[in-house]
Order: sequence, then structure tokens, then C-alpha cells
Amino acid sequence: MKLIYILLFSLSFLTFGQKFSKEEISRIIQGDVNSSLPVFQTSDSLQHTVLLAKSTDVKPRNKYTKVLVNRMKRSLQGTDGGVGIAAPQVGINRNIIWIQRFDRPEKPLQYFLNPKIIWRSETLNLGPEGDLSISDFRDQFYRNQVIQLEYFDLKGKKHTEIVEGFTAVIIQHEIDHLFGILITDKIKDQNLRKYQPVQVYQEIK
Repeated sequence: MKLIYILLFSLSFLTFGQKFSKEEISRIIQGDVNSSLPVFQTSDSLQHTVLLAKSTDVKPRNKYTKVLVNRMKRSLQGTDGGVGIAAPQVGINRNIIWIQRFDRPEKPLQYFLNPKIIWRSETLNLGPEGDLSISDFRDQFYRNQVIQLEYFDLKGKKHTEIVEGFTAVIIQHEIDHLFGILITDKIKDQNLRKYQPVQVYQEIK
């Protein structure tokens, strides 16, 4: 019985992530908590190191998670045409992203906590991508046309949905950030070209 409790506790810990460190909290609440956080740039060596690090899950109901989510939204809204942002881009290596939903009326912004892609279509799209953290860089990349996504909201509720098209592209781009993958570092496998792209998507900033 004791072993079962230990396993359940461990599973809960893995599912809902670790508490924020003192350093993370300090960054999350620095300055005006209702303002945006600066977007990290690869041109700065220390910031680049953060962008290359793998992120970990967050506790959805943690009060600092909510503050970080709100400040990330303001950071995205303060960009010049950006359509997505990941927590590492504001200096916090946690699994949180914001994206613009081009697949919904009025193209709203939406956050995702601990997002995971659990299925990808074989059909790929090819299109240009840029990055808020990498100035003056654009290149062509293949992305899966359709994905199945699992994620949590701030109430701790788990969601699963199918996303396709340009919105799926943005999600894949931002989740790459959570693994420390930048588009400048991506190796484009020439074997992917055997798939016929069904659509050329818009540019991601």
C-alpha cells in the first residue's frame, strides 16, 4: 500500500511539474506584474543559453503560473506581428506557450500549459518561418499539416484537440522552443521532400 502511495505521488509530481525556483519567481514578478516581460534574443550569449535549454512542466494552479501566463500574453501583444511565444523566450524554461488561433473566428490568442503533441499527420506543409528571438532570419521549413494536442488550463483541466493548418504550424514552432530547438538549429531532412506539401502557409514572426 505504501508503495502505491509513493507511485501516485510521483505520478502527480511528474504530471503537474515542479514549483518555481526563487530565481524564476524573481523574474516572473520583477517590475510591474501587469506589464510584459522582455523577449530574449539569441544575439545575447546568456539569453541564447536559456533559449537552448529544455523546459519543464508547470503546476497549473500555482499563482506564479498565472502571473507568468498573463505577462507572456502582454509580451506577445507587444511584438510587431508576432503570432506565438514560448516561456523560454521570456527567460523562464517552463512548458507554456501562447499562440494566435487562425483556425477560430476573430483569430483569438490562447495559452497552453504543458502542451504535448501526441500525434502528427504524415502530410506536411512547407513555408517560411521567422522568430521573435532571432532577428533578420527567415527560412523554409516543413511542418505537419495536422496534429493532436494535449494541454492543461490554469484550473488544471486537461484538454485534447485536433489542430490543423497554420495554427498547427505555430504550435509546432512554439513547442520546439520548449525543447530548446531554434529554427536556426533545425536540420532539414531532405527525405521530407518526398511528401507533397498541400499548402504554403504564412510567415511566422
